Amino acid sequence: MILVGQYDSPYVRRVAIALDLLGLPFERDTRSVFADAEAMRRINPLGRIPSLVLDDGEVLIDSAAILDHIDEMVGPSRALVPPSGAARRQALQVIALASGAVDKAGAVVYERALRPADKIHQPWLDRCAQQLASALQALDGMSPSGWFLGSRLMQPDIMLGVMLFYLRHRAPEMFPPGRYPALEGFSDRCEREPAFQKTRPAPDEVMPASA
Repeated sequence: MILVGQYDSPYVRRVAIALDLLGLPFERDTRSVFADAEAMRRINPLGRIPSLVLDDGEVLIDSAAILDHIDEMVGPSRALVPPSGAARRQALQVIALASGAVDKAGAVVYERALRPADKIHQPWLDRCAQQLASALQALDGMSPSGWFLGSRLMQPDIMLGVMLFYLRHRAPEMFPPGRYPALEGFSDRCEREPAFQKTRPAPDEVMPASA
């Protein structure tokens, strides 16, 4: 399998962590959606990441669809999202909040990095920041001292962990020290895990700034 995308994207990183945790070998295609846009569209018509190229050449797009396939590959006993019941609902709730928070943080980062300064729309940034803060407050109140679903690192933990790393490195003013103490501890715990350490973005895995 080939994972397409850079680890600066939390969505690429969550797939890579899942593959590593499940012992599923993969190669990487680290082309950039910005520098290699045409090549990316040949893999995924949307030109987005991640994509997962299977051994038979089939291409899966969107991290949620990729992770669903991975869970199907390994079976319910090893899957990183529970197959049913309250545990599945809890997992999906955390994933929804964390992925929504990534989207809001990403919107702020993209607005600042790609739009000329005189074109930035501050009311939009303020709205995204408010939505992000609300999600973080909810997640801070939900965060466990260990992992969400017991002793095993699973998909809600992965999604929350990659979101927090992205926030701390790309929009740290939205995650000031001391405001979300449970999430700070959770982020530190995730980043000590080998699968998280292996997938930290390289220095050149960054989006370009606006001209």
